[in-house]
Amino acid sequence: MLGKIINLTKIVDPRGNLTVAEQLKDVPFDIKRAYWVYDVPGGESRGGHAHKRLQQFVIALSGSFHVTLDNGREKKTVLLNHPWQGLLIETNTWRTLDDFSSGAVCLVLASELYDEDDYIYDYDEFLAYIGRNNVITK
Repeated sequence: MLGKIINLTKIVDPRGNLTVAEQLKDVPFDIKRAYWVYDVPGGESRGGHAHKRLQQFVIALSGSFHVTLDNGREKKTVLLNHPWQGLLIETNTWRTLDDFSSGAVCLVLASELYDEDDYIYDYDEFLAYIGRNNVITK
């Protein structure tokens, strides 16, 4: 599986809508950390790495951005632009976030606490880690 969009509960109310994300119900892991990315300058990208153990659930709280996922065999780009949808990113997946709209806010719910040793920042190292010597893309 290369990323999975999960629709969250959306409660529509004339006073304003509400969306809920609960661990082990909507988000399929214990949430140990949350962080958000915002004020991304035009043309900049975020991500550009993979995780060995960490799973992420990424939500566009405001605005939009693209998430490109790569497992060494295929690549997939997903547009996130609804605050009631999240993208599940499994371990051993290279991810890049780009094309942020003005005012976009990206919320990330993570399965692990921050651990520098969990990150792979070099794409060739990533391919070696997952046992791939070449990339086949669709």
